[in-house]
Order: sequence, then structure tokens, then C-alpha cells
Amino acid sequence: MTITLAQPLVEEKYRRYHQRINEALAGCFSTESPVTLYAPARYILEGKGKRIRPFLTLLAAEAVSGSAENALHAALAVEILHNFTLMHDDIMDEADLRHGRPTVHKQWNTNAAILSGDMMIAYAYELALQSKTQRHRELIHILNHANITICEGQALDMELEKKKNATIADYLDMIAKKTGRLISAALEAGGVAGNASQEQLEALVTFGEKIGRAFQIQDDFLDIMADNGKSGKIPGGDVINGKKTYLLLRSIELASGRDKELLLSVIENNGIGAERVGEVKEIYLRCGVIDETRALINRETEEALAAVAPLPFAEGREYLKGFAAMLMKRDF
Repeated sequence: MTITLAQPLVEEKYRRYHQRINEALAGCFSTESPVTLYAPARYILEGKGKRIRPFLTLLAAEAVSGSAENALHAALAVEILHNFTLMHDDIMDEADLRHGRPTVHKQWNTNAAILSGDMMIAYAYELALQSKTQRHRELIHILNHANITICEGQALDMELEKKKNATIADYLDMIAKKTGRLISAALEAGGVAGNASQEQLEALVTFGEKIGRAFQIQDDFLDIMADNGKSGKIPGGDVINGKKTYLLLRSIELASGRDKELLLSVIENNGIGAERVGEVKEIYLRCGVIDETRALINRETEEALAAVAPLPFAEGREYLKGFAAMLMKRDF
């Protein structure tokens, strides 16, 4: 991938904007009462979030207008909406921990987590309405569309868990809605805050869709291929839990004989013992799905970079491209 900016410059900008976003988020939900409504919202925002989405919002505004100044409220709205989805996802997943801390429904209770999450949606819309733009209606529409689409993605994910004959098309549709749409919405919101044209918004959305898909497929890839501990997960956790990923579904298409029988058993039995993860990894290597997945991630990333090439302000555009490259080189 040809990136004009040196990676340390991108990383430095990310650190500066990460700090700026965190400082602004710390000023949200300052109301003290009711404690069980506002404290959970502050708590989840204090976690070790990477702030990828609001960073993209700020960069998108820079790429179309030369400045991120008018996009901060939109960026905060996107991040709060994202954290609302995490809060409710943790309830549905019955998760005990997030970023090494008790999840909100464990720290308080399920009812508090549901209610606080609901409040966060409205708060996100209020922040969007405070953006320095005349295009508030578009911003609200973007957030609404993203919220609805994420809910569709979560529903598809739950359906996919029970579906024994799931296809790659099913999987790609699910990740586009559950993961990809908020990434593209973050960029679209930044574009609106920067007064982008329709053509520029379409370029940002395409970039987000492509990067979102590459990011999620790489997440599946790292689950089984990353060095122990670097992915932040148990190596092969997706296979152990019977999760239908691109690698598993595609390898079922490519494999045959006993290899295919073992892969199908992962779905039939809703997972496999940790001691057999190595066997599945060997099948992935044998059938060529590892190389194919690497190629797919690179192709989606290259298409994303090409989509934003026409954006008018070089610095913001090149930081967008540099951050995409940084995401795709991650081992965390």
C-alpha cells in the first residue's frame, strides 16, 4: 500500500486526537442524579476505548474542509452511540468483563444498564444538534440509520448463531450492519460537519464500508493467527465458541473429506475443545483460506484508499489513508 505520510506522524496525530476526544467525553454526563442513570454512562466511557470511530469523524471533516473544528460534537455523538451498543451487547452476551473491568450490568445491574444505554442514545442526538453546522437533519438521519442498522446486525448475529447452513453472504451482511455501518456513519457524519458534497460523502461512506469489512475480517484472522496474548483474546476463541467467521465458512467451502467433517462439527457442536484449535488452524493453512483471507483484507483496504483519493484536502485525506494502514497492520 502506498501511503504518503510516515506512520509515526499518523500515530502521533491519533494520540493527540485520542486525548482530545477523551477529555471532551469526560465532560459528558456530568449530572449526578439519578446516580444509577448517569454513573454507568460515565463508567463505560472511562474504559480503554480506542476511539477509532470519532477519530475517523474528525479526519473526514479535515479531508473535506481542511479542519476538524466543527466535527467534535459529531465525533462525540458517534462514540457515545457506539458505547451504548457495547453496553447493551454485553447484556445480551452475558459478558462479565470489558477491557478488564466488570461490564456495566455486572457493576450495577441489568435494568440500570438498559436504562443508561437508552439515555445515551438521546444524549448522542443532543450532541449532534450542538454541532457547528446547518445540516443537523442530515446528522440525525445518519445516527438514526446507523442505530437501526446496528440493531439489524445484532439480530442477524443472533440468528447466525443458530443457523447450521450459514453462508459467507450471511456473514458479510451481518458484519456490514453490526460493525461496518457505524464506521461508515462516523465518516459520513464528519463529512456533513465539514460541509461535504454528496460525491464526497459517498466516497467517505465507501471508504468506511471497505475498511469496516477489512477490519472485522482481520479481527477473525487475528483470533487464530496472532501471537498468544496480542489479540487480547484466547487464541482460537472463535473456533472454541463455534463462532461462524469468514475463515470457518470459507474453509468449509474449500475443504473436503475429514478436514471438512471436522470443520462442520465446529458448527454442529457449537464449538470445539481448545486442544483441537491447532487442527483447525492446520486445515485453514492446508486449504488456502489463510492466504485468501490476507488477500481479501488487502484488496478491501486498497479499494478503501482509492475511494478517498479525490477528497480535496490532502492532509486530512492522507491521514485517513495512513490510519487505515495502521489499523490493518495491528496485532492487538
